[in-house]
Amino acid sequence: MSTDESPAAGGALLLCRAAPEAVAPLAPLLRERMLLTGAGEWSVLVPEGSPWLRGSEPVDRVLGGWAAALAVGSAWPVLALWWDADRAGCTLASGFRRPVGYVWLADGTPAGESGAMHTIAARLGLDPVLDVRLLDRLTAPDPAADARARLRGLIAVLARAGVELPEGLDAGDPAHRLLRVMADARRVGGAGPDVAEGGMPRAHRLALAEVAVGVPVAAWGVRRRRVGWAAVGMVLMAHGGLELSYETVFPRD
Repeated sequence: MSTDESPAAGGALLLCRAAPEAVAPLAPLLRERMLLTGAGEWSVLVPEGSPWLRGSEPVDRVLGGWAAALAVGSAWPVLALWWDADRAGCTLASGFRRPVGYVWLADGTPAGESGAMHTIAARLGLDPVLDVRLLDRLTAPDPAADARARLRGLIAVLARAGVELPEGLDAGDPAHRLLRVMADARRVGGAGPDVAEGGMPRAHRLALAEVAVGVPVAAWGVRRRRVGWAAVGMVLMAHGGLELSYETVFPRD
């Protein structure tokens, strides 16, 4: 793992257990321009911009939020892999379940919660004996394995679940290297011109998606007494509703 303390030392991947065609419509929920391509039986998203690396929130929190946003709006799990100069880790989001993750320090020292990898294996349907044994090795002390090696080990286990990263795309690399490898990938999400698709402007589709995701998220948060999730759902509904109202009063040409 690089010891470079600049934002460029960080990077991230979002692995979605779905085809790119299923992931693309939900990417605008992230409010960040992404590069999207296939990764075997999965898809991979790489953030195209870098402001998220320079923000006040830790990289793991940003990526956890992105993974949760995609997961609650879909029927497939999302695994975020992230790293910076000090730490690396993964966060799995699936539906309305509480996201679970694991962290390693830059030198590879395990710093995650006991049992987290077992939960990840169960939610991804990995082999409860062979695959869990391999994941357990990633949570055991190993002076020869830094954080980048831990991420590579995780990718190797995920290969048994159908993950196949594009050639040259390596977890642990700085963001600029990831973008170079993904230069020809499909660009999705973020800000951009309105594009009609099926007769519906992009802004209108995004507003509908926000409302559609916000309703069940808010309901689940209230039912489970999760104030944070309830607030997220209400914000999505409010923002989507305002966008739809604006489109109705001031329709685009």
